[in-house]
Amino acid sequence: MAIGVLSLLGFQLVDSAFVARLGTAPLAAQSFTLPLSFLIIGVQVGMGIAIAALISRALGGGEEARARRLGSLVLLVGALVIAGLAWGLWLAQAPIFRRLGAVPESLSLIRAYWGPQLLSAWVGALLYFAYSLFRAHGNTRLPGSLMVLTSLANLALDPLLIFGIGDWPGLGLPGAAWATVLAMLVGLAVMGVRLMGTDWLATRGLWEEARQSLRPFLGIAGPAMISQLMPPLAAMLAISVVARLGESQVAAWGLASRLETVSLMAVLAMTMSLPPWLGRCYGAGDWPQVHRLMRLALKVVVVWQLALGLVLALAAPWVAVALAGTAEVSTDLTVLMRCLPPSYAALGVCMLVVSAGNALGWPLRAMLMSAARLFVFYLPCLGAGAWLGGLPGLALGAALGNLLAGLAAWGLLRRILASPRRQASVSG
Repeated sequence: MAIGVLSLLGFQLVDSAFVARLGTAPLAAQSFTLPLSFLIIGVQVGMGIAIAALISRALGGGEEARARRLGSLVLLVGALVIAGLAWGLWLAQAPIFRRLGAVPESLSLIRAYWGPQLLSAWVGALLYFAYSLFRAHGNTRLPGSLMVLTSLANLALDPLLIFGIGDWPGLGLPGAAWATVLAMLVGLAVMGVRLMGTDWLATRGLWEEARQSLRPFLGIAGPAMISQLMPPLAAMLAISVVARLGESQVAAWGLASRLETVSLMAVLAMTMSLPPWLGRCYGAGDWPQVHRLMRLALKVVVVWQLALGLVLALAAPWVAVALAGTAEVSTDLTVLMRCLPPSYAALGVCMLVVSAGNALGWPLRAMLMSAARLFVFYLPCLGAGAWLGGLPGLALGAALGNLLAGLAAWGLLRRILASPRRQASVSG
């Protein structure tokens, strides 16, 4: 599964590198759409978390018939919700992208790209819901394998549809979205065939099941969606700040955002693997083991991300040339890479503490910490830096925001683990 996630994140970075070869304007146009694409992903991830939880609980309780009804509702309701969201984003595209700072040239490119991109988001959401269904039934191998397959298919289709072949000139920027649509359809076809060979779906009793499961579904999906939607909202505000600096800066920021996600892969893997262990320790009252696990995890994150960040900062000129399509974007990306990757060590600490919070019985504090990271530390520092020193100031401000968020998360974790009851458990 981790390999699948890595391949998925990697192809998104390479996808932007292909678009960069079209020029600064297409890359900037794609960069403006990233926060809204993350918005759709946030909704689908929140729904997926609730889906997997409800189906796995039903299976654990021996309610196979209910699990089948929930599986059918997942695909039907999920498809309708994401379709409605995509349709709304299509209708509201002009005012949204103007508010984000897109210039008329970017708006024209966005309009050609946004339709197939929303279609790819819808198909990708259906595939994600199917992944959630398989994970709830204990099968993580197939979703991981299909992530690799769809990533490879997208990488093969990207240059063909973007740049063309022979006398066909290709589709340009929309070709990147159509490549994703076709790749996701391949994965969806494979998943559909595999689902037909199971008895995980039902056709009767769906309305009654929807009424019965609505409240527990919202109880799980609501907080998960709030947590997932905060980063896209922050990304929208950040891109509106960057847009004031110019088109080249927006293009470089889009590449840096893709690179950030890939470079944080180890942290993302730990946020998925650590909570189950912490949850078991929490349930057993084994606080000494919680302390040991958190110390080890934090050391690994800080050492790995700091080392990787320093390597990326030193290699910034060469990496930027490989990813960017123009010298101007390459120069701007170099500036961002020299400041941001080393700060991901502190960002990783914050992400790990937030993830651990949900397993250690303080989800509200974790959600507030996540909100503080974005809206108290990161965005104010980023905006102040951009106002004071242009792109270099913005990069330093964003890095400072990550550092402050990491320190705040570390302080929160120390205070929580230092409570008398938990300290007594450790000392005893």
